[in-house]
Amino acid sequence: MISGLVWGATEAEREHPLPCDDLQPGGVQADRAISIDAPPSVVYAWLCQLRVAPYSYDLLDRFGRRSPRQRDPALTELAVGQRFMSAFTLVSFVLCRHITLVSGKICVTYAVRPEGTGTRLTVRMHCGAPWIIARALALGDVVMMRKQLLTLKELAEAEARVGGRPAS
Repeated sequence: MISGLVWGATEAEREHPLPCDDLQPGGVQADRAISIDAPPSVVYAWLCQLRVAPYSYDLLDRFGRRSPRQRDPALTELAVGQRFMSAFTLVSFVLCRHITLVSGKICVTYAVRPEGTGTRLTVRMHCGAPWIIARALALGDVVMMRKQLLTLKELAEAEARVGGRPAS
């Protein structure tokens, strides 16, 4: 396993096929995963919030503006072609299962699956840029994606504690 290409993902998760595998085959693959103590529907709803903000390091991604901490239920109404995190386009989705995004030679799938009473969120990125560039992007991505997943975990778990309603 190459450092920076995996964070939290098991070997089985790294081998499990995801939609991004077919859309951007080859190149550098990076896998990230996290367990979340909230139902898959709540986690998926928070993934839909990526339409308006990246939920990572707001100082870098949003010039200091905080990513919304209250979920907008209207953002769960998805359609192929919608923008996510300003740089990505939604290319496929299955409600409460996965969201797949593309930006240039980068393709990312966020996949949600039940895990006990909670959810396992796995994310795979394929980058078809030249190897050295793709590798550098993956190394930077592990820092940003880790923060994003931890933030989504915190928000989804907070919402689940208040009975599945968007946290305010």
